[in-house]
Amino acid sequence: MHKSGAKSLGFEAVQRVLVTGAAGFIGMHVAQRLLASGALVCGLDNLDAYYEVQLKKDRLERLRFKPGFQFVQGDVSDAQALERLFQQFRFSHVVHLAAQAGVRYSLKNPRAYIQANLVGFSQMLEACRRHSVQHLVYASSSSVYGTNAKTPFSEKD
Repeated sequence: MHKSGAKSLGFEAVQRVLVTGAAGFIGMHVAQRLLASGALVCGLDNLDAYYEVQLKKDRLERLRFKPGFQFVQGDVSDAQALERLFQQFRFSHVVHLAAQAGVRYSLKNPRAYIQANLVGFSQMLEACRRHSVQHLVYASSSSVYGTNAKTPFSEKD
């Protein structure tokens, strides 16, 4: 198994990786890179309609026939579905990118944010803990910096 790509992402000897938000721009590229390194990748995405669903399907099409890739449509806030997924695949690593995007939309539909971003993240943390995942990578968006005019952004901002 070729692992040079995996090392550049901070992983050693990656075997089975869950990538949530796999139909997103970043998720698709992370999955491609992990597959190129020889990892087995399960992509999870709910394919919600906040962004164009066809665009998400087109991204997944780029992954579909790659050896070692499997896609599961599902929601990170569904604890029972996550439990089944973790039992089936026995992930060694998780890259958690799934989230409800769009700050303005959060004012119109705060429940979608609470469900996906808070409940979903909590469910993911618990699944990783219960199944002794070796490494969890979680990414947020630049939206957390708000209207900060200083660039480049810093975690201290």
